[in-house]
Amino acid sequence: MKAQKVAEVPGLGVEAAVDALRGAVRAQAPGMRAEARLADVAALFAEDLAWVEAELGRAGQAGPAPGADAARHLIAHGGKRLRPLALLLSSACFGRIPAAARELAVVAELVHSATLLHDDVIDDGLDRRGAPAARVLWGNGASVLGGDLLLVGALERTARHAPLIMPELILTLRRLVEGEIIQLRGRVELDVSEATYERILRDKTASLFAWATQTGARLAGADAASVDAMASFGEELGFAFQLVDDVLDYTGEQSGKTLLADLRQGKLTLPLVLAAAEQPVLMGALRRIFAGDQEPVAVVSQSVRESGACDEVRRRAREHTARAIAALEAVAMCPARSLLTSVASELAARAA
Repeated sequence: MKAQKVAEVPGLGVEAAVDALRGAVRAQAPGMRAEARLADVAALFAEDLAWVEAELGRAGQAGPAPGADAARHLIAHGGKRLRPLALLLSSACFGRIPAAARELAVVAELVHSATLLHDDVIDDGLDRRGAPAARVLWGNGASVLGGDLLLVGALERTARHAPLIMPELILTLRRLVEGEIIQLRGRVELDVSEATYERILRDKTASLFAWATQTGARLAGADAASVDAMASFGEELGFAFQLVDDVLDYTGEQSGKTLLADLRQGKLTLPLVLAAAEQPVLMGALRRIFAGDQEPVAVVSQSVRESGACDEVRRRAREHTARAIAALEAVAMCPARSLLTSVASELAARAA
């Protein structure tokens, strides 16, 4: 199939990714030819990302209404497309991006989109990506089934284009589900331990990033050591990404993220975990919030901000970012590796 030009694809992700990379490249390497680096991005990835975007649009329409309506609604409202970008960049570290890598980049975003549709039902979410959540427009059942349609599409695409990847994808799906279950369980039996938080983060967020980066490398023919290095990069990137997101729940007025959304929904975040460890008196208020009482939110959020927990989480995000970048040292230097470093640095900078 002939790749579509970026301008022909509504939506999205390419311009946002290039804009983010522009800031990252300039901030990271002053004096270098930033515009030349961006030209490399366009030459290497613009058509790939545009093709992925077009395929996502088609995948969102597969199936009967209202499930397909819910899926299409979420996909049409864009997103950072970080997981497809990470997969394509990881593949490009080892040569030309093969057709199977483009197909699996679509899979990465289909899986992520499915989890968002399901999460909004579990969390009673009202909005997503600046628009009403699919569950608000079509109901919880349609949102769940829309997510199921996307998961089926992801499995079908993998079986058709890269069947050897199927075992790792199934394992990743299991980890995503188990992480969600543990998070859900915490709403009945409040557990604010770091061990529980880390298990949720590792399974719900880091696992899909790691799958994307190792899959990109494997499909490009990388050796076992390089595949492992890319998996480590993806996992550390996923950790850093989630830690940054946790901080933005309390401090992200300019990020586009709805402040205190995670806290109001009773989600465990690291600033909350650290503040509760230092101030056990918060546990009573947390139990009320996790039971659905919104009245203590203001007091708890103020306590978290004043505790210094957000600064500690920023420090840990920088640490995981440094580990991610260090993992790339096992990969030969190339434009794609440099851009992966830029992506990691840009994500960490969001919490500054």
